[in-house]
Amino acid sequence: MSERYTVISADCHAGADLLDYRPYLESKHHEAFDAWAATYVNPYEDLMADTADRNWNSARRVADLEADGIVAEVVFPNTIPPFFPSASLMAPAPTREEFEQRWAGLRAHNRWLADFCAEAPGRRAGVAQILLNDVDEAVREIRRTKEAGLTGGILLPGAPPGSGVPELYSEVYDPIWAVCAELDVPVNHHGGSASPPLGEDPAARAVFMVETTWFSHRALWHLIFGGAFNRHPTLKLILTEQGSGWIPGVLDMLDYYHARLVAAATKASTAESKFGAGLAESMGKGPSQVWRDNCFVGASFMRPHEVPLRDRIGLDKIMWGSDYPHDEGTTPFSREGLRIAYAGLPSDEVAAMVGGNAARVYGFDLPSLDRVAARVGPTVAEIAEPLKEIPAEASSPAFALGGSVRVW
Repeated sequence: MSERYTVISADCHAGADLLDYRPYLESKHHEAFDAWAATYVNPYEDLMADTADRNWNSARRVADLEADGIVAEVVFPNTIPPFFPSASLMAPAPTREEFEQRWAGLRAHNRWLADFCAEAPGRRAGVAQILLNDVDEAVREIRRTKEAGLTGGILLPGAPPGSGVPELYSEVYDPIWAVCAELDVPVNHHGGSASPPLGEDPAARAVFMVETTWFSHRALWHLIFGGAFNRHPTLKLILTEQGSGWIPGVLDMLDYYHARLVAAATKASTAESKFGAGLAESMGKGPSQVWRDNCFVGASFMRPHEVPLRDRIGLDKIMWGSDYPHDEGTTPFSREGLRIAYAGLPSDEVAAMVGGNAARVYGFDLPSLDRVAARVGPTVAEIAEPLKEIPAEASSPAFALGGSVRVW
């Protein structure tokens, strides 16, 4: 074991400044983009602040992350791509009329991201964006972005009720799962991306906060019961920034329903078995085995009450993330965030959760990153020391010691 940990954040965010996307658009969209950009008002305060350039200033970003003890990152989107009403992670599925321009905007982001990742070779795994409205177009973009060097996989959009696209269990998406399995492209599903619109009433915002992670969790049981992993055994699903403490209980629940639904196939009889005709053959393995073989969690700022569940979640499944540059992230107190979660644990377990697992899932060259970590990584002794005082300016939920609430 090295004296320092090699920390890879499995959850960071980036994007271009609005007008800087223009060169990455096909020229046929330039006139429409100019007209759209001239009147667009950015709704996000953090993207208008002096610190907004953390999203696209490569040198500043590397310096910030290294100062925080982080040597590499998985890069999800953050800023507004062309023709989108809001950040693409939260935007509803486009209408038929909006589809062409939205696709153009996402392709522009993917091209920009490839260049951005190339500015820090081996230290950024960019996550490509797709839309689900046209599966063939999505498959083409997955192949193109893989060839362009984006190693973070794809961001799976949500399909909330009323979205206008088929639910994620639908076999219509099989070509997407097939190409991802073929090319070893991870399928990432990020928290906040699958909630239906609720409005801006104060109660609606509160309900959104309560429900948003649950809607993101739905991708897990949709793909399991839909048989995606049975048809594509090497498919990888990563659930990011959705917490991790919910996983053991949900797997227990999914196993329960699986057993009840497939009882007819085992000559048993349950009240639910009449609904499970054909399910055993179509989905193959049970939910817990699918989790063990195919799934991972981007456990952004893992909290102390979640850590005792690590063996039930799977030590080889957990990938810590800082959520840089978001206000709810751990920067610039990531070392303290690691201490409050992992102090006192065996160093080999910590090494896996803070970097080793992410290196394996996303294909980072760990020996190369170890050399950077030897200069900037947190020491094993430092992380082993329990955190006695929470930094006064820390705003991340990582430091919320409210205890046993498991967001699911």
